[in-house]
Amino acid sequence: MTWSPTHGDQFEPVPYRPARMPADETLANAAALRRRMDERRSVRSFSPDPVPEQAVLDAIAVASTAPSGAHQQPWTFVLVSDPAVRKQIRTAAEAEETVSYDGRLGEEWLTALRPLGTDAIKTHLTDAPFLIVVFQQRFYLEEDGTTRKHYYVDESVGIAVGMLLTALHVAGLSALTHTPSPMRFLGEVLGRPRNEKAFAVIPVGYPADDCMVPNLRRKSLDQVLVRV
Repeated sequence: MTWSPTHGDQFEPVPYRPARMPADETLANAAALRRRMDERRSVRSFSPDPVPEQAVLDAIAVASTAPSGAHQQPWTFVLVSDPAVRKQIRTAAEAEETVSYDGRLGEEWLTALRPLGTDAIKTHLTDAPFLIVVFQQRFYLEEDGTTRKHYYVDESVGIAVGMLLTALHVAGLSALTHTPSPMRFLGEVLGRPRNEKAFAVIPVGYPADDCMVPNLRRKSLDQVLVRV
């Protein structure tokens, strides 16, 4: 079935009666997912080994189930596997990143990044077999050129990206959220329409055999949870 926008449609409620999971199964699943996600790390060193494309497509499908403002689903996921296009993206990204690391970011931001060991060289953009370039649709663009405003776009796309990273990790794949600034070149390279603005570039693949990650410590549950 082809999706069509619901702008202006009347509210049409339908029954929702999912099977209730037994409490012990709920607890087991929640604990297993917590352990699994605690293993997730951002990877900047990828193996060129191929990964099953269907697993990546399934992860994107999971991301597209995210809640969104007025159910407008203001996202586009561009899956890039062509080596020439990935090279073009890397060249443009490194040009912007060089300016940023040479001072555009400001010393406070550079100081925050220093423990992560990042720099302007972005090998992950050509080493990873897939790039998922996420665009946010700032407004809906009709075929005749007329537009309609989208609402809560940043929040909606941010939730979708979080679900995408979770789905990729659960599938046994590694990823990185890369946000070169500015990112206008991504729309130009990929030929996206004027209503779309780049949100993130997500390399996807397996870690390289010599992959290293920063020795980070996550906040404990007690440090992020407030009970009321």
